[in-house]
Parts: sequence; C-alpha cells; structure tokens
Amino acid sequence: MSRSGHESSSGHGTHQGAVATLAKRIFKGTYGEGESLVLPEVMAELDVSQTVLREAIKVLTTKGLLGADKKRGTYVRPREDWNLLDTDVLRWKLAAGVSSDFFADVLELRRSIEPAAAALAAERRTDEDLAALDAALSAMAASDNDPVLLVRADASFHTAMLIASNNRFYAQMHRVIVPVLVQRDRAVLEEYGTFDHAHAIHAAVVEAIRNRDVDGAYVAMLELLDVSAREHP
Repeated sequence: MSRSGHESSSGHGTHQGAVATLAKRIFKGTYGEGESLVLPEVMAELDVSQTVLREAIKVLTTKGLLGADKKRGTYVRPREDWNLLDTDVLRWKLAAGVSSDFFADVLELRRSIEPAAAALAAERRTDEDLAALDAALSAMAASDNDPVLLVRADASFHTAMLIASNNRFYAQMHRVIVPVLVQRDRAVLEEYGTFDHAHAIHAAVVEAIRNRDVDGAYVAMLELLDVSAREHP
C-alpha cells in the first residue's frame, strides 16, 4: 500500500481532483518541504494520467507550492514561498486544518487592515455601502442565535465593511480574511457550542461609519477585534 493509504483524489483522476489532493498532502506534510516527488508513484496513488499530473504540478508551481530543477526534479518549496494570499491556496490550507497560531497570524493581519479600512469607510462610504452593512446587522439580529446564520451574517458584515473602504486593495482582502473568519467561527462553535456575535460592537462600527466619524470607526473596529480575541483566543 502506498503512503497515502486509502486516500484518493477527489474527482476520480481529474485535473481538479489531482490539484486538490496534491495540495492537501503538501499542507499535511505527507510531502515535506524540500522533498522531491516520485512522479510515477504519485500518478499511481492518484490514479491519474501523466498529462493530468503534469497540469496539476503546473498549477501548484504557479501558486508557490512546488518547484523544479534538474537535480531534484519536482519538489516541495519552503512554506514561506506558499502563496497564502491566493484564494485556492488558502482554501486548501483551511481544508487541511489549521492551528491556533495560524488564527493568531490572521488576527494580526486583520488588526493592521480592518480598523484602517473602517476609517476609510467612514470617509468614503456610499448609501449602498451602508445598506450592505445594515443588512448584515439585521441578519445578526434576526438570526435567533442560529449559529449557521450568525456565521453567515458575520462574514457578510466584514465583507461589506472592507468593500465600504472603497480602496481596491482593502476590498479584495475579504477573500483572505472572511474564509479564515468563517473557519474560526465554526471552530468556536465546535469547542464552545455557542457563538457570541457581539452585535452591539458591530453596530458601533456601523454607526461610526454612518456618521462619518473616522477616528470612531477605527477605534470601534479595533475594539471589535480585541473583544473577539479575548473571548475566543
């Protein structure tokens, strides 16, 4: 039996399945950093053709997970080269499982981005931006503490807030922040059986944005992140 055990690529030998399975193995350490892939073995384990495997390797190479040279062939690149800002790579990482220090790293990222984005939103927000934020707040209030609805509303809130900054780069950060936020919220639910969405603090952020209170929006967003970190470290 191969080291993959009974694991097989989703998609029954398809290109997409091969990409996802290879990525999962890299993130789980089945293939360690610097390790060369024995391509005939990988083909057999994934039950894919040489063409499918070649295309899968090409995808993972462009995303920083794999590299190639004459001496080592195809190998796993150091983790600092893995492009976690790529939405596919992030999705594969989350699917493979993450540790508390991963969430801590993302919280540091959020502390450097979301308060500044909220401040910009207070300065630049449109009526449409406010409507999206109000809709997220209403969804929180109407959830009746349904965990699934609360997680969805929380994701909608942070997406709307980043977009309301009307900064094209901050707006794109929801592609990184929100999937991790959803994963963290689900982890909290699994561990504690409940999810404290802190509606009042979210509402304070929205009111500051509504009132074009730049400093107030920054502080309120920072407080929201700090409360979340304290309650669910």
